[in-house]
Amino acid sequence: MLLWFAGTAVLAIWFVFRDPRFDYRLLVVGAIVPAIVALVVGRATVLDSITLHVALLALVMLAVRRGPVRRTLLGLPLGGLLYLVFTGAWVDAEVFWWPFGGVGLDGAPATVGERGWWNLALEAAGAAMCAWIVRRARLVEPEPRRRFARTGTLALTAT
Repeated sequence: MLLWFAGTAVLAIWFVFRDPRFDYRLLVVGAIVPAIVALVVGRATVLDSITLHVALLALVMLAVRRGPVRRTLLGLPLGGLLYLVFTGAWVDAEVFWWPFGGVGLDGAPATVGERGWWNLALEAAGAAMCAWIVRRARLVEPEPRRRFARTGTLALTAT
C-alpha cells in the first residue's frame, strides 16, 4: 500500500497548491509511515487518529517561522492527514477521533488491512500515479532527480 499513499499524497498537494518550492520528501514519509506501522503491528495505532496529525501540524505552525524549514516540515503532518483521507480512516469513528471517544485502541483493526484484495487495485493505481509523477517531473533524468534528492521539489506539469 505504499505506492497508493505516496502517489495520492503527492498529487493531492500538487493539485491543491502548485507550489514549485514545496518539499515532497517528508510528505511521502508522512503518508507511508502510518501504513507501514499499521501493516507491521496489524492493528490500529495512534497514527490512525486525526489527533496526532493535527497536533503535529499545530506544533510545526507554532514552532517554526515562515520559510524553507517550515515548508519542509509541513510535509510530515500533511502526509499523515492525507494518509487518513486515502485510507478511509474516518470509517472507524472511535479510532479516528481517539482519544476523544474515551476508548483504547487495543484490538481495533488497521483500516489498511481491512480492504483485502482492494489493496492490490489501489496499489496498481498508486503505481500508475507514481509513474505519471516520475514522467512529468522528468525524474528519469539525472538533474531533476538530483534536485529532488537535494531539495525535495518536483517540476510537475499538467501536460
